[in-house]
Amino acid sequence: MAAPLVCTRFSDNYELKEELGKGAFSVVRKCIQKHTGLEFAAKIINTKKLSARDFQKLEREARICRKLQHPNIVRLHDSIQEELFHYLVFDLVTGGELFEDIVAREFYSEADASHCIQQILESVNHCHTNGVVHRDLKPENLLLASKVKGAAVKLADFGLAIEVQGDQQAWFGFAGTPGYLSPEVLKKEPYGKPVDIWACGVILYILLVGYPPFWDEDQHRLYAQIKAGAYDYPSPEWDTVTPDAKNLINQMLTVNPAKRVTASDALKHPWICYREKVASAVHRQETVDCLKKFNARRKLKGAILTTMLATRNFSRSGRSIITNKKGDGSQVKESTESNTTIEDDDVREDKKGTVDRSSTVIAKDAEARKQEIVKITEQLIESINNADFEGYTKICDPHMTAFEPEALGNLLEGMEFHKFYFDHVLGKNRGINTTVLNPTVHLLGDDAACIAYIILVQYIDKQGVPRSHQYEETRVWHRRDNKWQNVHSHRSASVASTSAAFPPSGVGK
Repeated sequence: MAAPLVCTRFSDNYELKEELGKGAFSVVRKCIQKHTGLEFAAKIINTKKLSARDFQKLEREARICRKLQHPNIVRLHDSIQEELFHYLVFDLVTGGELFEDIVAREFYSEADASHCIQQILESVNHCHTNGVVHRDLKPENLLLASKVKGAAVKLADFGLAIEVQGDQQAWFGFAGTPGYLSPEVLKKEPYGKPVDIWACGVILYILLVGYPPFWDEDQHRLYAQIKAGAYDYPSPEWDTVTPDAKNLINQMLTVNPAKRVTASDALKHPWICYREKVASAVHRQETVDCLKKFNARRKLKGAILTTMLATRNFSRSGRSIITNKKGDGSQVKESTESNTTIEDDDVREDKKGTVDRSSTVIAKDAEARKQEIVKITEQLIESINNADFEGYTKICDPHMTAFEPEALGNLLEGMEFHKFYFDHVLGKNRGINTTVLNPTVHLLGDDAACIAYIILVQYIDKQGVPRSHQYEETRVWHRRDNKWQNVHSHRSASVASTSAAFPPSGVGK
């Protein structure tokens, strides 16, 4: 038999097709293998933009994916390194997210949830058997192989995955997604494979009722809940869930990782291996309805995924202006609505203080784009000050989402809520001076960015007395057709210099 042809360039063996998605340093495109005609998904990483640490992570991801071959894991078929780009060729999964598929089904029962978590546990068990800890199990990484009914669930995105020896427990860094982090990670204790089982417990809880076991708008309180394992089964939605399902959740959400069930033992649980006899087959419409809302809340146009990190860095840079009202060392409140993946490297400064000379050009380009984001943000604020709704809509995505104090904790979508203030309040509030302080921009690749800042508002009240107040705001921008649009905003309640009443946001909105 002739030796297989050695491929040195991606284009020798694959033909690129349409774009499927985009990240900070990569783009995913459909591709066709020339000699077979088979379709795959190519993750194309611009290695010129990567730091040495990022490149090490890329090599780790490829190494881990190469040794994982399981029907419930998105498989890596090829890895090709060229001068400027690294190509990772994966299974082409076309069924979308598991959670999105569930809400589109005509029938969904506890038995269906059992089948879903079984496939997830099968993938996790394969990882653990091969010495891999995923560290970022969450709905966004649970995909369906195709749109065919009954398509396999596939675990994706091993960007945070690590390799461990046996049941090794060590401090591998703070990594994961807020609502799915385990107690041991939050306590910064040694951890290992059990962190994935904890995340599976959170996912199973959501699969059964459509909302998570741990939730709070304040991240510190959320983390306190998780560390204490403080969850329950409220009525009436949990009254119709079988005791066996709750028992499996309890075994997964055990605070002590040494006592937490393993993936292999979880697969032997009666609720999974005898689901036909144990799990309820009654349709759970309330779960589907709640899951629709849950999906909507975590789908904030993608770019909101970094809102939390932007707020964290912004609060640091703004210390000279924002004083801690509580006096307890707490920082600006961070919302847990974000499904941001966090890793130590995302927030850690380079202790060596060294500079990579090859990144000079990239840094200059990044600085120019940051200034562009600051400028477009100022234009948006000016349109608010001028009660220019037409100008406002040109800058904002028509389906933009927002968290605002006036919305009482609800996630807003669209322009109607904003239009009310333009029509009834803004035009009556003239003589206002608005200043943007401490703008901090985080770039998310070439076409998305997040900016956090303080707004200081000055005005004259009806008695002719000068007044002022301030609030914090975060905005997420996305560039389409070379035009920046605001896709999400998150604003705090305002703090006034006096007790005088004033319209929300300093300008009635």
